[in-house]
Amino acid sequence: MGHLGGLAFSLRHSTLEGQIIMFALLIFSLVSWTVIITKFRQLRRTRKRNEGFLSRYAAGNSSVDISTQEKSLEGSSLFEVYREACEELKRQLAKYGRKVPLHGMSAVRIAIERGMGEATVNLESGMIILATAISGGPFVGLLGTVWGVMDTFAGIARSQQASLTAMAPGVSAALINTVVGLSIAIPSLFCYNYLITKIREITIEMDNFAAHLDNVFSTEYLRDRSETGATLAEHAGDSEMGQQSAYPLTGTAHPGTV
Repeated sequence: MGHLGGLAFSLRHSTLEGQIIMFALLIFSLVSWTVIITKFRQLRRTRKRNEGFLSRYAAGNSSVDISTQEKSLEGSSLFEVYREACEELKRQLAKYGRKVPLHGMSAVRIAIERGMGEATVNLESGMIILATAISGGPFVGLLGTVWGVMDTFAGIARSQQASLTAMAPGVSAALINTVVGLSIAIPSLFCYNYLITKIREITIEMDNFAAHLDNVFSTEYLRDRSETGATLAEHAGDSEMGQQSAYPLTGTAHPGTV
């Protein structure tokens, strides 16, 4: 009760400037806690759906068994990478047939990297708010404290009564801003460190899965060099036959012959 009474005493003697700064800090605290709760829920959902996706992926007969429109896997970072890769692979297969040339597989790798980038940005969204709360909260609170102490000394100078009784209310009201600033920064610091560690774990899991997916797609769908050479030879033969058919043997000389 004594602590609450001291807090109420400080609030009663706070200046208008101090109250404005304190109100801003409380708003920022509300935003920070909203981000913290949202990120905890997001990461828990991501881990759970990643596990579900890996189970589905391991049980499949093919690397492209899972539908890219699967709603139950929405929110899985691994599924986002898988969806981007599969959609691009299907476009390449529709273009080139059963096997994809090297430049087509490069497009699939770019799609994998794009999916990883988008998933990482989604995981890290909102973390800048916590970083700002950690670094900025104490300084904003300190601003309110310094401002309040300055007003207190200015009032003492005007009244010409330099006593502890005259100083105590103003200093107490000024210090509460620092308390509020630290109460924002300390929880944000602990939660930020925990969240960033979990995000890093998910990111490493995505890196490993992306490397696996790239290897599987290259093994199953990348056209061999021998097939590529045969295809080029066929195209060259078709081109030569096309040139010959353009000038049929009817007694007309081929251009460039004597």
